[in-house]
Amino acid sequence: FQSIAGVAKMWFSGAFFLLLSHGVANAFTTANPAFVTRGGSLPMSTAEAETADVSKMQEAARRTMLAARLKGQAQPEGKKAGKDAPPVSIGWDSHKPVDEIPDSLVREGDGPDGNFPMRSKFEKMCREAQIGITRAIEEIDGAGTFQEDCWTRANGGGGMSRVLSGGEVFEKAGVNLSVVYGSMPQEALQAATERGVDRAKGMAPGERVPFFACGLSSVMHPKNPHCPTMHFNYRYFETDGGVWWFGGGTDITPSYVNEEDMKHFHGTYKEICDKHDPDYYKEFKAWADRYFVIQHRNETRGFGGIFFDDQNNKEPDQHFEFSKECVNSVIKAYGPIIEQHKDDEFTQQEKEWQLMRRGRYVEFNLVYDRGTVFGLKTGGRIESILMSLPETARWEYNNIPEPGSPEAEFLEVCKHPRDWV
Repeated sequence: FQSIAGVAKMWFSGAFFLLLSHGVANAFTTANPAFVTRGGSLPMSTAEAETADVSKMQEAARRTMLAARLKGQAQPEGKKAGKDAPPVSIGWDSHKPVDEIPDSLVREGDGPDGNFPMRSKFEKMCREAQIGITRAIEEIDGAGTFQEDCWTRANGGGGMSRVLSGGEVFEKAGVNLSVVYGSMPQEALQAATERGVDRAKGMAPGERVPFFACGLSSVMHPKNPHCPTMHFNYRYFETDGGVWWFGGGTDITPSYVNEEDMKHFHGTYKEICDKHDPDYYKEFKAWADRYFVIQHRNETRGFGGIFFDDQNNKEPDQHFEFSKECVNSVIKAYGPIIEQHKDDEFTQQEKEWQLMRRGRYVEFNLVYDRGTVFGLKTGGRIESILMSLPETARWEYNNIPEPGSPEAEFLEVCKHPRDWV
C-alpha cells in the first residue's frame, strides 16, 4: 500500500509546479464552472469551451490593467481592508493549543461587522452536532474513541477537532469545528464560493477581503469495502459589509453498488429537502453530481448526495434551519448502512479495489475540493485540513475492471450518475 504521506508530497509538488507555471490563481482553481453552476449537467466539451473562454477573459483583463499602468493612468479605486485587518494568511503556526475548551470561539466585536447572533447560533449548532455525531460513531464502532484537540488564534476564532483512528469499524473518522476570522486574497474568496467575484464587489484590485467563517466538516473511512465513506460539511460565511451566505452538503462514496443503501441515504436527504423547499433535492442532488467530479479522470468521486452553496435568497433563519436539520440527520442517513455491512465478508481483491477508490478520493480532495483549497490559501491548521485523507490508499497503473464485474458496474455509475429516489 502506498503511504498517504508520499502521495500528499507528490500532489503538493505538482501544485508548486503549477504555482511557478501559471500563478496562484490558476494553480488553485476550483472545479470547472461547468460542473458547479446551477441547473442541469453540461457535457465535457462544453465545460472545456467555457474554461477557454474564462481564460481569454482573464488574459484580456490582465492586458487592460497592464496597458493602463504603462500609460500612467490611475486604476479605479475600491474599498480597502482596514489597517487593523488580519494578514492575508493567518499563518500555519498561528494556532495555539489550549487545554481547556472555551464556551465559545465566537466573540462579539471580532472580525468584520455582521450578524453576531447568527455567528454564535451557528457555532453552537455545529458544536452540538459534533458531540452528537461522534458519540453515535463511537457506539457503532464499539472500540474506538475520538481524540479531541482544541486551539485558538490570536486574532480570534479557533477550532475543535475530534478524530478516531484504528477503530474496530472505522480506520479513520474525523469531525472538525472551525471558527475563522481573517482576510483573504480575492482568489481565495473564489475558492470559498462559486460567486467569488460578487462577494468581493467594491474591493480595490488585489485588496484582501475581511471575512468570518464557521463550519463543521467530517469524513468517515470504514475498514470494510462494503461500508461506504461519508463526508459532510455545513458552513456559514460573512464578508466585510454584511454580505452573508450558507453552504454545505452530505455525500457518500461507496466502493460497490448497493441500490438499497443508496435509496436509504438519498431518500433521507430528499425527505429533508422536500420539507424545506420542493426544488431543493433535485437542484442540490444535481449540484453534488457536478461538484464531486474528478475532472482529470472524467468520473465522480462517489455516488453524490446533496451539495449547495451561496444560499442567501431567504431569511437567514430559514437557511439555518435547513442546515441544522441536514447535519443532525447524518447518523440517520449513514448509520444504518454501516450497521448493515460492518461485518460483511470480503476478499483481498475487494479490499484492494476499495483502496484504489480511496486513491481517487485523495486526488479529488487535493486538487479540486473547495474546503481544502480555502484552508490552504488562508493559512488554516494543516492537520485539520488534511484530516479528510484516509490512512491507506492504493494506485495501480492503468487498472481497468473486467467487463461485467461489480467494479465495472461501480465505475459506470461514476461516469453516469443515477437517480436513486
